[in-house]
Amino acid sequence: GQGGHAYLQEWLWWAGLLCMGVGEAANFAAYAFAPATLVTPLGALSVLVSAVLSSTFLNEQLNVHGKIGCILSILGSTVMVIHAPQEEEVSSLESMAEKLKDPGFIVFAVCVLVSSLLLIFVAGPRYGQSNILVYVLVCSAIGSLSVSCVKGLGIALKELFSGKPVLKEPLGWVLLVCLVICISVQINYLNKALDIFNTAVVTPIYYVLFTTAVMMCSAILFKEWQHMVLDNIIGTISGFLTIVSGIFLLHAFRDMPFTPDLLPLFL
Repeated sequence: GQGGHAYLQEWLWWAGLLCMGVGEAANFAAYAFAPATLVTPLGALSVLVSAVLSSTFLNEQLNVHGKIGCILSILGSTVMVIHAPQEEEVSSLESMAEKLKDPGFIVFAVCVLVSSLLLIFVAGPRYGQSNILVYVLVCSAIGSLSVSCVKGLGIALKELFSGKPVLKEPLGWVLLVCLVICISVQINYLNKALDIFNTAVVTPIYYVLFTTAVMMCSAILFKEWQHMVLDNIIGTISGFLTIVSGIFLLHAFRDMPFTPDLLPLFL
C-alpha cells in the first residue's frame, strides 16, 4: 500500500506479465487490421473471461450482478461490432507520418503530455495516495498515445513482410521507442493504483477512462467518426455504455453475497 516496487521480486507477477504480453501481441495484430475504436472496447471481453475462469478454477463466486455484467458485456460488444466505425485508409509509413503531422493530433498529444506531467509531479505527491483518479488518469492518457504507436508499428510490420525497406525508415524506430516509454509509464502507474486501491474499483475506472481516451485519439488521428451516419454513432456509443455498465456490475458488486435466494418470493 506504499506504492513501492516490491512486486518486481515476485515470480508470479513476472509470469502474469508474460501472459499479458502474449495477449497484447494478439491485440497488437488486431490494431493493425481494425479501427482502434472497435478493438479497444472489445478488450472488455478479457475481463469477462477472467471472471469466468476465476469462478471455474479459483472457486471465486460469481454472483447475480456478475452474471448480468457478463451478459451486458457480450451484448455491448456485439452492438459495437455491428456499428463499428471505418477509419481512413493508412497503408504506409508515409501516410502515417502525414497523420501525425495533423494540427489536431499535435494539440491532442501536447495536452496529454502536459496533463500527465502535472498529474505525476504536482497532483501525484499530494493526492496520489487518496484519490484514485490521479494515477489512473496518467495510465489512460498515456495509453491513448501508445495505441497510436501500435497502429503505426502494425503498418510498419505489414510493409516489412511485403518486402519494403522499412528498417531504414526513422519513423518506425521513433514509434518503437515511444511505445516502450508509454508502456513503461502505464505499467508503473497502473501498479501504483492497484497497490494503493481495491482492484474492483481500479479496473472499471481504468477501463472506462482508457477506452474513452483511445476513442478520442483515434477519432482525431484516423478520422474514424468523420463519415459515420447517425445510427452507427448512436449504436457505437450505446454499445460502449452497455459494456461499461456490464464491467461496473461485474466488479463493483463482486464481493456482495447476492444470490437468487435473496429475491422476494413473488419474483
